[in-house]
Amino acid sequence: MGIVRWHTTLSVDGFVAGPEDAMDWVFAHPGPIPEVDEVIARTGAILCGRRTYDVGRRPEQRPEATEPFGGAWHGPQFVLTHRPPGQEPDPSITFLSGDIADAVDTALGAAGGRDLLLLGADVARQCVERDLVDELLVHVVPILLGDGVRLFTRRGAPVPLSPPTVTTTGPVTTLRFRLR
Repeated sequence: MGIVRWHTTLSVDGFVAGPEDAMDWVFAHPGPIPEVDEVIARTGAILCGRRTYDVGRRPEQRPEATEPFGGAWHGPQFVLTHRPPGQEPDPSITFLSGDIADAVDTALGAAGGRDLLLLGADVARQCVERDLVDELLVHVVPILLGDGVRLFTRRGAPVPLSPPTVTTTGPVTTLRFRLR
């Protein structure tokens, strides 16, 4: 069975998206990053939140940000939301509502024994709080955004992580942590 992996790109000051959910800064440091190729190969399904879905659908969005990994990955995608939209033109996208654990079970089942990839800060936070995440894979790029969407925000006890495995490819540092 696959693992549940939270995969993201992070600014040095701790943001996964800039002001107004801006993502253009991510593409200033293109690959190849070996860990990204690994994630693409191992991912069987994706689970994200409605905000992540909506940001990818913005009319002004960069084309490479409208599909997972710029279109290099294809498979079942699940969007956890309290507000399902009307008809979704992409049959690979399924909207779910309800408990985060049920959404993870559904998406892992669709992954066919491969990994489930989490995208979006809020869905990932919910999964961390329920002890559903096996791995956090973070690409840190050398930029200070100053504002935006934080990697992880919540009140409560700190979440312990394993010591990281660290690799560097060009200007990008990749940190891999185990969570459970």
